[in-house]
Amino acid sequence: MKVHTCSMKLLNFIVIKLTICLVIGIVIAHYFKPNHYISLNCTIGLITIVSILWLAHRRKIDRTPYFSLLAYLSMIAVGINTYNIHNEKLQPQHYTNTKLNTSLKSVTFKIKERLKSDIYNDKYIVSLLSINKKNVSGKLLINVKHDSLGHKLPVDAILFTSVELQSIQKPLNPYQFDYSAYLELKQVYHQLYLDSKDLLQLSDEPTTIYGYADKLRTEINQKLIKAGFKDDVLGIINALLLGQRQTIDKTIYNNYVNSGTIHILAVSGLHVGIILLILNFLLKPLLYFKYGNILRPLIIVILLWLFAIIAGLSPSVTRAVTMFSIISVAMHLKRPANIYNTLAISAFFILLIKPTFLFEVGFQMSYLAVLGIVSFQPIFYKLWQPKYWILDKPWQILTVTLAAQIGVAPISLFYFHQFPGLFFISNLVVIPFLGLILGFGLIVIVLALSNTLHPTVVNIYSFIIDSLNGFIAWVAQFEDFLFRDIPFSLIQVICSYAIVITFLQAYKTKAFKWVSICLIGIIGFQCTFIYNNFKKQNDAFIIFNKSRYTMIGFKHKHKLTVHHNLDSLKQVTDHIIRNYKVGERINEVIVDRLEYVYQFNGETILAIDSSGAYKGLSFKPDYILLHNSPRINLNRLIDSLNPKIIIADASNFKTYVKRWKLTCRHKKIPFHYTNEKGAFMLD
Repeated sequence: MKVHTCSMKLLNFIVIKLTICLVIGIVIAHYFKPNHYISLNCTIGLITIVSILWLAHRRKIDRTPYFSLLAYLSMIAVGINTYNIHNEKLQPQHYTNTKLNTSLKSVTFKIKERLKSDIYNDKYIVSLLSINKKNVSGKLLINVKHDSLGHKLPVDAILFTSVELQSIQKPLNPYQFDYSAYLELKQVYHQLYLDSKDLLQLSDEPTTIYGYADKLRTEINQKLIKAGFKDDVLGIINALLLGQRQTIDKTIYNNYVNSGTIHILAVSGLHVGIILLILNFLLKPLLYFKYGNILRPLIIVILLWLFAIIAGLSPSVTRAVTMFSIISVAMHLKRPANIYNTLAISAFFILLIKPTFLFEVGFQMSYLAVLGIVSFQPIFYKLWQPKYWILDKPWQILTVTLAAQIGVAPISLFYFHQFPGLFFISNLVVIPFLGLILGFGLIVIVLALSNTLHPTVVNIYSFIIDSLNGFIAWVAQFEDFLFRDIPFSLIQVICSYAIVITFLQAYKTKAFKWVSICLIGIIGFQCTFIYNNFKKQNDAFIIFNKSRYTMIGFKHKHKLTVHHNLDSLKQVTDHIIRNYKVGERINEVIVDRLEYVYQFNGETILAIDSSGAYKGLSFKPDYILLHNSPRINLNRLIDSLNPKIIIADASNFKTYVKRWKLTCRHKKIPFHYTNEKGAFMLD
């Protein structure tokens, strides 16, 4: 028994260590991009050496010097190669590796994934089949105008078009979300803008399991609409039961974000855990049959993976289903499943298949939330163990919520820069609601597909979801408890997790060593605040890129003065200044009206608006800003004022900008258009 326990500990240690090494290898490949052939040969060499050592010394492998080090180096190399193997750009058939004319004549592609639509377009990720009749591979983002098609394109539909590929625009303002980098993680590097006249649909029949899953989701939605469900309720059903958040109303979505309950709209461990409990209960009669103890876990695992496919195989649902599949098998084999070991195994296999998942926020937050729960929830629960069920269940939910927040708070602040102060209240209500909605929802879907869904059931289920949405909206209205615009750097994230881990070890071991390391982490965290507050802040003058508007900023130390012509609604909802404020750690923002002349570091910036007035100046400006489409003769203006640079922001007509660009090229004077080159900055 003693030997078995030791070996289990060693096994757990090895699995976790190998997973960490795999992660290190993926990170190295992502950021440093080592040569594919060199890394492949190194991997083969390392694995060969490790195999020879194991065969030669397998009975005394623990005593063999450097075996562990070589094994871990081999796994790091495997991580590098796993990333490279899944890098589509390294494949000879990838469209970026083929010699093609810039003006493409024909593109054939298959719909792979439906994304959330924007104001103007429906968005899809597509797989390329051919370009100019040449077979190629790769993925594109396509944007189809809303008024072009009366229906959504189904997954696996094959279409033909004749449009030129366009690059995906990089961020045009400081600290703006980099959508192009996000798409690169999905290996999408170009996009198309299409309408009905550009598209010829060759096929709409599903050919993959994803296509059949999409067809099933579409059929479920049609049945639910026919049964009488409204849009707001349908959006929540799609998110919670079908893993599709594209149709959720923006106001409802923001309410969930602000109340700290957005996690329930992404199918994850909580949802899959509840579904596992439901399936265990429903399939319990199988245990009375001869091979029931084999059939039940097999059927449960198959159903869980079918649910994952229908839900779109997102990082969170893939992680959750992998983990709970392992737990389900372990439960039926009567073997205790170490949760850390299970998490490591699930992460290991997921990252072998999809290494870029490592860099997705959902994947990171789902693992950190579970790690927080399994590490801290037992500690919190031991502080008070109520005797009565009516107190015990809310206390369990509260401790789980607090533990999960410890796991995700640092990385959530890093990515989203806000913290919901009332998360514990909202989760106390939402988590019990979620079990009811999932259980009831599965019944509703089965009844809808069998055309036996009664209007009374529709009304009851709609009332439950409307009540949930109403409660979330009520919590979200307390904006004073939503702490926004919190600057949080990567170093602070690292310090935070160092404090959490060392505090946990100090609590468990009561060792002075861990207490000391924890205190060092706290001092390091405090030092980051001191450094950020007292480091030298360069002054800056910024002309931001804002479609149809003009925004000019003056930064002086930790204060920002913004001159703009936004209306009150745009001013409240605008993210450009908010992103800049967080990124530069601005303490005070002052709003002012636009002016005609600006001075910065001894240089003069002249702003010419729609009036086109600039004559009779008593000075020569260094820079000229054209905004709100002034009708001017740029040739004459340049001859008269001889500026260093002409700047045009996104408030101008594009036809004007095109003409000004040609004039500046002819005059051999630099021209900066913010909608192409991004915000103009002087510092």
